[in-house]
Amino acid sequence: MKKTSFQKSARVSALLAVLILAGCSTARPPEKVELEAPAQYREQAAQLDGAWKVAVPSDYTDRGNWWRVFGSTELNGLIDSATESNPNLAIALARVKEARAAAGVTDADRGVQASVGVGPTRSGNAESASTTYRAPLSFSYEVDLFGRLSDASRAARLDAQAQEAAYRSVLLALQADVAQLYFTIRALDAEMDVLQKTVTLRQEALDLAQRRFNAGDTSELDVAQARTEWATTSAELEGVTRDRTQRDHALAILLGKAPAEFTLVSSPLNAPLVTVPAGLPSDLLERRPDIAQAQRQLAAASARIGAAKAAFFPRLILTGSAGYESNELRDLFKWSSRSWVLGPVVGTMLSMPILDGGRNRANLARADAGYEALVANYRQQVLTGFREVEDNLAALRTLDRQMAFEDQAISSAQLASRLADSRYRNGSASYFEVIDAQRSNLASQRARVRSAGQRAVASVGLIRALGGGWGASSASHVAPAIPET
Repeated sequence: MKKTSFQKSARVSALLAVLILAGCSTARPPEKVELEAPAQYREQAAQLDGAWKVAVPSDYTDRGNWWRVFGSTELNGLIDSATESNPNLAIALARVKEARAAAGVTDADRGVQASVGVGPTRSGNAESASTTYRAPLSFSYEVDLFGRLSDASRAARLDAQAQEAAYRSVLLALQADVAQLYFTIRALDAEMDVLQKTVTLRQEALDLAQRRFNAGDTSELDVAQARTEWATTSAELEGVTRDRTQRDHALAILLGKAPAEFTLVSSPLNAPLVTVPAGLPSDLLERRPDIAQAQRQLAAASARIGAAKAAFFPRLILTGSAGYESNELRDLFKWSSRSWVLGPVVGTMLSMPILDGGRNRANLARADAGYEALVANYRQQVLTGFREVEDNLAALRTLDRQMAFEDQAISSAQLASRLADSRYRNGSASYFEVIDAQRSNLASQRARVRSAGQRAVASVGLIRALGGGWGASSASHVAPAIPET
């Protein structure tokens, strides 16, 4: 008798030791990766500071209508329309709902599972048989001994949060794409305007050369050169028109419309010089929704490792049933026919895997590999964010200087063109001198228009790279929230 008591005590002690060791071995890797952000951006320049006040950073913080800083009513309407009708944004929202539903399914495993049924059971032998009618209410509950269920539930919730961050990333990308396409189209409109005016001048020059040739004041070479310049400029106009048309089609798709249903009426570029402070590089880790998505995916992978480790250890499931049981159907729901059972009817309450063909080990290896990949993905997203900010800061810095030089070039080219034309009309210069001056003038004007468009696009690119806009100047309207399901 003493020996039996000692054996029971030893078994209990061994079980407790196993449980303690198992609890220690389910530790998860860190959910956050510490990265050293630079103290400031390499391309941070004094002239890019002071326009906006950067608020407390967070990927959940409403970005507001940051595009309103450009002062374009037309752009405001286009972005509002895209937000309402863009298919990619609708897909991202559907994925958020799907991830939330999946989290609910996973979280349901942590609650009591109950089911009710009714049916007969026929049993017997060669001599006699009987029918038993049952109407049981069965329930089961798994005790989360080692955190397997809680880790799986946390991973699913983090997946849902990652999808929410992905939705915000798609929303920001959509808004920025619309704004950048809009400014690109407006820059092409301005370039088309310059080319159209140049074509008109080329036609006037061709008419003049033809009249002078008819009068015997010049050779046919001048007429051929004038016609060549007119045809070349007309061809360039058609090329820019084609580019503009294709960008117009792309904008229609962003708005959720077929190209035949939408066209942006031509208008010259009118983009103010918007300056955007980059803030501190460390803030970027909290501003950008794509970085927030990568971080939450990393945290979910960490939780999955905990769930994979917990699968190696015992599972405790409490079961029971209550209801009615009778040999006669008419007596089934009488109070005297009630019955109940606590504990497993078939199987065991406490189970522990011994041989599983390596399934649990493979699941753990897969979870570890997934975590390693997401650590690298998080680092890559951060580096990409820094690069995009630096690229747009550099673009703004160099474009401002480039546009100043182009303004000087336009003034000089226009003067040279007027002087060359006057000298040609007076017979003091050849037509080659006029052509060269006009080419320089056209090239300078087109370069200036392109640079203005590129600067507007770079301004939007910097706002996008920083994760959106903040401050009173950009928050006059609340961006659409993610609907609850």
